[in-house]
Amino acid sequence: MTRFEAADPAERRTLYVDAITAHRRRGSEFLTLEVDAEVFETDGNDGTFEDDDGDENDEGVSNGLDPELGLPWIQFGDGTINVDCTDTELESLKTVLGEFPAFKIDEIHRPDDAEGVNVRISAKADPNRIAQCLDAIFQRVYDLPADVRIWVVEI
Repeated sequence: MTRFEAADPAERRTLYVDAITAHRRRGSEFLTLEVDAEVFETDGNDGTFEDDDGDENDEGVSNGLDPELGLPWIQFGDGTINVDCTDTELESLKTVLGEFPAFKIDEIHRPDDAEGVNVRISAKADPNRIAQCLDAIFQRVYDLPADVRIWVVEI
């Protein structure tokens, strides 16, 4: 694998396929994809965040994300997608998965010491279909812009 990030939707899906292929060839436990930290960039002066239009908001969130919860990430391994999300994001996740009949929620875990939930999703599909689902999760569950940069941070 020669590149580890992409921002264009088609390039992101190709990146996911390449990462899944590398993960399977290496026999690694899982691969991890993470949103670029730019989604939380501030102007450096007053703690406000700039939205997609360059307008500031002072709610402490950008693109609907709460910086206190950290960067959205997705793990994939052994035919399972693993994500952390809020209860609101969980409802969006269920809607997205409704469009991908081969993907089913296997387990929802609500840790006592953390905000939100951990969700494990059965993903018994070819790498292209998995890539489509991963991109839909990043875009629609986490409400990210179409040009969000995603990094492969572990294979």
